[in-house]
Amino acid sequence: MKLKNKTDIKVVSALTFASLLMPTNATAQFGGFNFGNFNMESMFPKVEHTKMNNLQSNLPVITITTDSPLNAQEKVTAHMKMEGYDGAIGIKLRGNSSLAFNQKKYTVETRDADGKELKVGLLGMPAGSDWVLLCPYNDVSMVRDPLAFNLWREMGHWGPRTQMVEVLMDGEYLGIYIFSEAIKRGEGRVEIPKLRKTDTEGTELTGGYILRIDTYNEDDATFPSKVPGIGEGIMTSQITWSCIYPKKKNLQPEQLAYIQQYIDETEQAIQSDDFADPQRGYAKYIDVPSFVDYFIHTELSLNADGFKRSAYFYKERQNADGTGGKLFAGPVWDYNLAYGNCNFCNANKIDAWCFEGGNTQPTPALWQRLLQDPAFRKAVKTRYQSLRKTVLSDKAINTYIDNHAKLVAAAKERHFKEYPELLVDESQKNNKEQQNAGMPNGFGGFPMMPGFQMPEGGFQMPEGGFQMPEGGFPMMPGGFGGMGGGDAISWFAAYRVSTYEEEIKTLKQWLADRLSFLDQNIDRFDKDFEPHIQKPVEIKPQNGGGFPFFQFPNM
Repeated sequence: MKLKNKTDIKVVSALTFASLLMPTNATAQFGGFNFGNFNMESMFPKVEHTKMNNLQSNLPVITITTDSPLNAQEKVTAHMKMEGYDGAIGIKLRGNSSLAFNQKKYTVETRDADGKELKVGLLGMPAGSDWVLLCPYNDVSMVRDPLAFNLWREMGHWGPRTQMVEVLMDGEYLGIYIFSEAIKRGEGRVEIPKLRKTDTEGTELTGGYILRIDTYNEDDATFPSKVPGIGEGIMTSQITWSCIYPKKKNLQPEQLAYIQQYIDETEQAIQSDDFADPQRGYAKYIDVPSFVDYFIHTELSLNADGFKRSAYFYKERQNADGTGGKLFAGPVWDYNLAYGNCNFCNANKIDAWCFEGGNTQPTPALWQRLLQDPAFRKAVKTRYQSLRKTVLSDKAINTYIDNHAKLVAAAKERHFKEYPELLVDESQKNNKEQQNAGMPNGFGGFPMMPGFQMPEGGFQMPEGGFQMPEGGFPMMPGGFGGMGGGDAISWFAAYRVSTYEEEIKTLKQWLADRLSFLDQNIDRFDKDFEPHIQKPVEIKPQNGGGFPFFQFPNM
């Protein structure tokens, strides 16, 4: 695409930033327009890191040597050396907007000499072949993901186990990472029956499945929800489900048809007049205790992505006598924008509720509907008050955070030296205007972009679709440090800190305040609490204008 005038440049700049917030190599659609496939990691120059071949640390050190440049679409062959492993891996970049960060996330697959998946136990975790290197780049505490996963495990469910590590790649220091299990079916992970290609009828067809509400691409088996999502200012009400186990290449037509029908029936039962009936309502389809726990866990976190992104579910196989086979909520994933660490979707408001939705992606309406059942609210109250005495006590949570802080104490100085932009001086940390230059209200949407004007009559697609300009997109004014200034951290941050100790203190105070809010309000769940209800109404993407109505999605 050749840029003919200033308007073209502004539109491409808008696309550049918006593309950060979509799945890699995904088809971008705004306002009803199809802008083709983006290969987003190609838009960012390689970050030069500190040269380092050896490292002494109290944390496990992972050394990776790649054979070719990494991308976000396909794993490339590499070598990984760490405690308990010295062998081949496949590795690729992962994430959406996080590809703009100086520290990247990676998907790792352990392999044998023939390049096939190799299950191994690593760092005390059960054997598996799929692993993730999560970067805590926009979480200065480096504890939010581990804390969320641990809380879910302590609540009695499987959640990814983690270990803090330091990473060297191709002779460069990449900082502190969270080495994590991936969400996969199997022993020691999501323990549901294996679904074979021949399981196309009878009870065998009923499970197991792993589902997700999230961004998706052409490699995912997807289907739309028949119930519109909710949220103030959302661009579309469409909720899309993905079946991630079995993978699309292995999923049979009968299996996809079955799980889609099951989800349709579940969501429609929840919205029905008989939704609270134990035999005909939602309890027929879902495992209520897991949904209760998922609600508590999500609302505690006030996750900007809560319920609407990285939302996982799994379905067990029905027993021969017709019992079982229900839909479970969880596992949990992606909490780096949680616990007060985000400046949009009400995620920095102590008295907000995730189930009410935000102004980015639509939130499934099933959660607000469940809260309309007094029995569900009573179950939430009983469970929450029990957990507050153990797993969710202030002491238990603070102890976990303190122990984590001690774990990274020695290594954190190297990490912050590598990424000095994570900490700011006293004059900057409360200056949101400076941090969000060009974005005075944080992630508001394209209307906030300086100098952006929609061409008269709306944006017109070039013939044949939108094509990547040679050499990639032009950068935003002032570079990708933000639209007109600021930095990538400030795109999302609800606050900034000058020291790690200040971050830990801020996080602990936020959790104490959030728990106090939940204590007061969940206590009313069987009394006078009335959930704010939004009627699920279909909202189709805007046509003929697109950008002015777009609200930025989460990470």
